[in-house]
Amino acid sequence: MSKRLSEIRDHLNKVENGPSWRTSRPDDVVIVASYRSAIGKGFKGSFKELNTDYLLYQFLKEFDKKLPANLSNDKGKIEEIICGNVLNPGAGATEHRSACLAAGYPYSTSFAAVNRQCSSGLTAVNDIANKIRVGQIDIGLALGVESMSKNYATVNPLGRISDEMKENANARKCLIPMGITNENVAATFKIPREDQDLFAASSYNKAEKAVKTGLFKDEILPIQLPDGTVVEQDEGPRPNVTADSLGKIRPAFIKDKGVTTAGNASQVSDGVAGVLLARRSVAIDMNLPIMGKYLGFQTVGVPPELMGVGPAYAIPKVLKDVGLTVQDIDVFEINEAFAAQAIYCIKKLDIDFKKVNPRGGAIALGHPLGCTGARQVATILRELQDGQIGVVSMCIGTGMGAAAVFVKE
Repeated sequence: MSKRLSEIRDHLNKVENGPSWRTSRPDDVVIVASYRSAIGKGFKGSFKELNTDYLLYQFLKEFDKKLPANLSNDKGKIEEIICGNVLNPGAGATEHRSACLAAGYPYSTSFAAVNRQCSSGLTAVNDIANKIRVGQIDIGLALGVESMSKNYATVNPLGRISDEMKENANARKCLIPMGITNENVAATFKIPREDQDLFAASSYNKAEKAVKTGLFKDEILPIQLPDGTVVEQDEGPRPNVTADSLGKIRPAFIKDKGVTTAGNASQVSDGVAGVLLARRSVAIDMNLPIMGKYLGFQTVGVPPELMGVGPAYAIPKVLKDVGLTVQDIDVFEINEAFAAQAIYCIKKLDIDFKKVNPRGGAIALGHPLGCTGARQVATILRELQDGQIGVVSMCIGTGMGAAAVFVKE
């Protein structure tokens, strides 16, 4: 071990045999910066005409301003960038690499595009963390970006399957529309429309309060539009939403008898987010700020027709990995793809509703698919207090769930 690492080890006064979330080790993966854009309303919001490369480019320029000078002036130290995206062809591999180059990252910084549907942004975080853990890189940037305005109406996010696959009953289930999978969850687990509207109204109310009290200001970076307009406030939250007002909205997927509506489902949205990770020893050596520590990540598969239950199974799996229980977690960021599936997961795990999405979730804020996981990391690290533990989780199209654990420092 180098002298420098030895000095860091002594300085941090490590407890080598203690649980991972209570110790500080030189090889920890830590978050040194995490930010997001405002979330624009799909099809009619401020970002509706912007391609994802433009969104990403403008975001990276602002992200750069938040970095210490020794890193901002030498971005080559960021050895790899991984960007989550769902709707762009090829997950945006070409246009997003070009946006990074235009933003001043050298060609020596490698790039990868990743698409694990709604968990793409969080998967990017995990992929960077794993590369740091095994020693492939010291510092890496995880991104997530989506323009549902540009791509949602023209691209089937579930893709296409061949006729041969359609003959297989299990394979065909991967094509079930997301709204119908939520109807299935609601029917299977008997979650009434009234409960869904009440949950959705709470999401709106929490987001409204967070906006009014400025809780999002620190995590949102301004995006400049081509006409010079600057966007720096979420467009999804609405004031004075009640369960009664949501109860008047017609079902979106099953006429008359359906329980899933535009009011109790996540909003179609546009946005971008980024999480910069490093090995702790490198972060200390470069005098980089440390926001928190990455502990672990897991995914699971669930029945495609009940896609939304994914977090109920991914969360216990990752908590077991890191030696924690649901009761140990202070804050949960569980993506609100739909109210029914979120309610099911929270109740299944016996989570206190007060611990979930305290600043509102995707029903109120929006769900720009590939961006959401990275956005949730930026949010939860500002919700947590020093020493507290948070979980980020979401369901995933075609029947999966993902979850990751973080500690605030």
